[in-house]
Amino acid sequence: MTAMFDEELREQLAHAREELAAARAAGDADGVQAYLGRVASLLRLASRHRIELPHTAEEEQGES
Repeated sequence: MTAMFDEELREQLAHAREELAAARAAGDADGVQAYLGRVASLLRLASRHRIELPHTAEEEQGES
C-alpha cells in the first residue's frame, strides 16, 4: 500500500481518537459508541492492508 494511504489512515485514526476523547469528556454516550465504532473500523481497514497500528483491545472491538 502506498505511503500516502498509510498516512491518511493514521490521520483519520488520530482524529477519531480525539473525537472519542471529547465525547467521553462531554459525557456523550452516543458519541462514544459512534467513535469507538469508527476507530474499530479504521483498525480493521489497516489490518486488511497489513498496516500495523498500536491500539487497545477496546478499540479493536469497538466497545466501551
